[in-house]
Amino acid sequence: MAIFLNENSKVIVQGMTGSEGMKHTRRMLKAGTEIVGGVNPRKAGTKVDVDGVSLPVFASVAEAIAETGANTSVVFVPPAFCKAAVIEAIDAEIELAIVITEGIPVHDSVTFWNYAESKGNKTRIVGPNCPGIASPGKSNAGITPADITGTGPIGLVSKSGTLTYQLMYELRDLGFSTSVGIGGDPVIGTTHIDCLKAFEEDPETKAIVMIGEIGGDAEERAAEYIKNHVTKPVVGYIAGFTAPEGKTMGHAGAIISGSAGTAESKKEALEAAGVKVGKTPSETARLMREVIENL
Repeated sequence: MAIFLNENSKVIVQGMTGSEGMKHTRRMLKAGTEIVGGVNPRKAGTKVDVDGVSLPVFASVAEAIAETGANTSVVFVPPAFCKAAVIEAIDAEIELAIVITEGIPVHDSVTFWNYAESKGNKTRIVGPNCPGIASPGKSNAGITPADITGTGPIGLVSKSGTLTYQLMYELRDLGFSTSVGIGGDPVIGTTHIDCLKAFEEDPETKAIVMIGEIGGDAEERAAEYIKNHVTKPVVGYIAGFTAPEGKTMGHAGAIISGSAGTAESKKEALEAAGVKVGKTPSETARLMREVIENL
């Protein structure tokens, strides 16, 4: 099994005809993802040939769903137009919208997040500014490399795309059920807690890797959730132990305020919840190996 994305997922790409959209559509197809079309109102009614696969371009997400039965959208729309694209996906009630785009204004993310909530959360939003979801051997929606790991018992949820890839590669011989890159912006859709809940309920996920980073309190809240609701072993890593004080590191959400949001405070909260926390990605991978060996 897998969470959120599986072999039955029918994927459309909003922004498929742009350079990034086309590049990653080609890569997702090679990974075995069932891509059923793209969305671009200006090119509606045309077809795009992607390595011998003819993909229709639709005027809207609603039209794409009606014609193809799509249930997942991957959004590669430029930042200025992304809010409208996500709201369109929400209005069409697509089940899953994975927003890859980086640099979306926080106000826009707040707007479409609140809009989804006002519509009853019928659309799960992952991202923005994320690598997407990969369920090895089943489907790959986003920019996560498809050839770095195979299917296995580990579930992974991460704020960082790069660390997602590193942990998947270091544990490639064990394999993953699903990897979810949730993004590192201050406002995101799907959270650590959402993924922890889904992994806890997935019978084929036996252990969980959770990657966080400095800034905010998402990891502390996740630690509280783990303590009360997660029975499977969790191994964690917090990026930013060596971050210079007062510096904003990479992701817009990686901002420390006083003593809150530090790597040390997050590590302490996770360890208090029974999570083994690695000091480096490689140590985190070693801790997970020990967990799997002892299951």
